[in-house]
Amino acid sequence: MGGKMQHDVCDYITAMTSESDVQVHVGCDSQNHKTHTVYVTTVVFRFPNNGAHVIYRRERVPKIADMWTKLWGETERSVALASLILEECHLRVHQIDLDFNSDAQHASHKLVSASAGYITSLGFHSKVKPELLMAAWAANVLCQ
Repeated sequence: MGGKMQHDVCDYITAMTSESDVQVHVGCDSQNHKTHTVYVTTVVFRFPNNGAHVIYRRERVPKIADMWTKLWGETERSVALASLILEECHLRVHQIDLDFNSDAQHASHKLVSASAGYITSLGFHSKVKPELLMAAWAANVLCQ
């Protein structure tokens, strides 16, 4: 996952999905640093039984100390990207990966119901940990 390439997202998505059997997953993760928060939003093109391809956007914002606000930012960015793909590229994403945990012992569990409900109300499908979350995993790696 390296290199820098500027591209039109819809042109790129259209080209990537012209292949047969491609699933599009969207996800976002964030990481706090001393003075700022980094958000990485990803699009993963999954080729069943043949790997995946990732494109992403990295965004640096002033530090967000409040966990709810920071994690809700992940939801908002994922929904915005999935909506853009639907409206501009005329393609529905397979799923939105939320880097939240279904286990109540984890702090991110507090957002699962609100985020999943919001995503469902917009007609998208979401998953949370411990499910396989390729887009959230890629975003996590790129946040480091």
